[in-house]
Amino acid sequence: MNQIKKLLIIGFVRPEPNSSAAGGRMMQLISIFKEKGFEITFASAAQDSDFMVDLAEFGVSKKSIELNSSSFDDFASELNPDVVLFDRFMIEEQFGWRVIEKCPKAIRILDTEDLHCLRTARQKAFKEKRTFELSDLLSEEVAKREVASILRCDLSLIISEFEMNILNDVFKISNDLLFYLPFLVEEMNEEELMKLPSFEDRKNFVFIGNFLHEPNWNTVQHLKEAIWPFIKKDFPEAVLEVYGAYPSQKVLQLHQPKNSFFIMGRAEDANKVVKNARVVLAPIRFGAGLKGKLLEAMQCGTPSATTSIGSEAMHLDLPWNGFIEDNPEAFAKKAIELYQDENLWKESQKNGITIINECYQKSNYSDKLTSLINSLLADSESHRLHNFMGNLLQHHAYKSTMYMSKWIEAKNKN
Repeated sequence: MNQIKKLLIIGFVRPEPNSSAAGGRMMQLISIFKEKGFEITFASAAQDSDFMVDLAEFGVSKKSIELNSSSFDDFASELNPDVVLFDRFMIEEQFGWRVIEKCPKAIRILDTEDLHCLRTARQKAFKEKRTFELSDLLSEEVAKREVASILRCDLSLIISEFEMNILNDVFKISNDLLFYLPFLVEEMNEEELMKLPSFEDRKNFVFIGNFLHEPNWNTVQHLKEAIWPFIKKDFPEAVLEVYGAYPSQKVLQLHQPKNSFFIMGRAEDANKVVKNARVVLAPIRFGAGLKGKLLEAMQCGTPSATTSIGSEAMHLDLPWNGFIEDNPEAFAKKAIELYQDENLWKESQKNGITIINECYQKSNYSDKLTSLINSLLADSESHRLHNFMGNLLQHHAYKSTMYMSKWIEAKNKN
C-alpha cells in the first residue's frame, strides 16, 4: 500500500480566490494535489483576512508560522513533508534554507505566480516613458533574486509561455527546472454557453481587478483619463462599473456618476458581475503572467477589449474573444462596436470558449505535473547533481540568509 504523500505549501498570503487571480491559482494547485491523494498543510506568516477561503472545507490543514523564527524548524521537522511548495520567490528566500536544513529530502517547488522581475521592469520602463526591452531584465535586482530562487528549487511552475521563453533565452535556465502550468479550468461546451445571460440581458462595460496590484490601478487611471472620454463622446449612454478588492482613496476619487464612471468597490460575487456585463474593458499597460480577469470573462461568456500586454501568451494564435488594441482612440471605437454589434459579440463569445478549451484544460497538465513530481521524488539526488548553479547559489544563500535570519531572531528576543 502506497504511503500518503505530504505537501507543505508556504503561502505569501492566505488564499482569497474572490479577490485576486493569485488566490484562484493557489486553489487550482491545491485541487490538483488533493485529487492526487496528497495530505496538504497550508502555512503562512500572513494575517488572516475576512475574505480568505476556509481551507478546512477543502480538507487542507491551516498553520500560522513566524518569519525569522526557529519555531518553523520544529514545525517542519515534525511534519516532514515530501514536497514543499513556495508561493512566490520571496517565500523561498525566507524559508528555503530552513526547509533544506530540516527536510533535505523534500522536493522544493516554486510557484512564481508571474515573473515579478518582468512586471517590475515593465513598470519601470513605463514610468520612464520608454519602450521596455528584454535587456532591461538583466540589470533588474528583482530578476537576480527571482532567478536565483528558481535555480535553487527542484522545479518552478511558470504560468506563461512568454515567461518560459524569457527564462530559456534571456536567463539560460534549463527546462529540467521549469514546468509550464497556466490557469486550469474545466472544458466548456455550447450547452453551457446557452445557459449564460444573452446579449439582450446584459448591460454596461465592466472592469474588475484587485487594487493591491499596481497594474490594475494604472489600468483604471488609463480608462478614466484616456479611453472613457472617447467612448462617452461616441456613445453617450455608455456606463462603466469598476469593481475591485482593496480600493484605496485615490481609486475611490475616480468615482464620477455624472460621467457614468462608477467605482463599485469589492464585488460580492465577481462571477455574477462579469456574467451580467456585456463587455469587459482591460486596457492593461504593464504587467506579467496571465490575466485572470480575461480568462474569467471568457468563462462568463463576456467578450473583452484589451491590449497586447493584456492578451500576452493567453490565446496562442487563436482569435481573441473581442479586440486587442493599444491605441486609446481605436480601443474606444472597437469597444463600442463590440458592445453594439450582436453578431460580432456572439462570434467573440465563441472565440473565448475555443481559447478555454484549447489552452486551459486542467486534464492536459495535472497528470504531467504529478508524474514529474513523482519522478523527482524517486530520484532527487540525480536531478540536484545536474543543477550545479542551483547548488552554488544554495550554498551561498544558505549561509548569508541563515545568519541574517538568526541575527534578526536574536535581536527580536532582546
